Amino acid sequence: MKSMGKQKSDNPKSEQLTVRVDKEHLEILKEYCEKENVQKAEAIRRGIRKLKES
Repeated sequence: MKSMGKQKSDNPKSEQLTVRVDKEHLEILKEYCEKENVQKAEAIRRGIRKLKES
């Protein structure tokens, strides 16, 4: 039987980032997460990747 603990990742996330946002930006983030079915951290990583693309 498999363990229900955290899965090992090929790309461990060792850095932690804390930010403050206003209600408008939080609502945008929540709506995106619901639409794309992702967690907030993944949505933020996607946004950061877009910064590199531009």
